[in-house]
Amino acid sequence: MTKDTEQTIAATCHCGVVELSLYLPKGIQGIRRCDCSMCRRRGAIVFSVALENLTVGRGQEALSLYQFNTKTAKHYFCSICGIYTHHQRPSNPHEFSVNTGCIDGFNAADYGEIDLVDGVNHVRDC
Repeated sequence: MTKDTEQTIAATCHCGVVELSLYLPKGIQGIRRCDCSMCRRRGAIVFSVALENLTVGRGQEALSLYQFNTKTAKHYFCSICGIYTHHQRPSNPHEFSVNTGCIDGFNAADYGEIDLVDGVNHVRDC
C-alpha cells in the first residue's frame, strides 16, 4: 500500500532546515496542550502521529535530542533556530507528538476548545 500524497503534509522548524513529512490519513486530530514542566515552558499545541507516519525529509543532522528526569521521552528540536518539532512520549511510544506551530496555515481556532493533558501528574511522560 502506498501512502496518499494528498494526506501527507510538511512540518518545518522556523529556519526551514528541518522538514518533517507527516502522513495523516484522517487529518489532524486530537490536538492538545500539556501542563508538564517542559510543555508549559514551550507552550506548544500538539497532535499525535504514528511513528511510521513521520519521516524526517531533511535536516536530520540539525535535529537535537533533549531528555530530562527519567530520560525516557525524546524531545526533538532544531539546533539552529531552536524550534521544538516533535517528541516521543513514554505513555504511547508508538506515536510522535508534533508541534502544530510547525505546520504552515495551521490555526488552532479552527479546532475549538483545546484539551489540556495533566502532564504534571503523569510520571511516564517525563
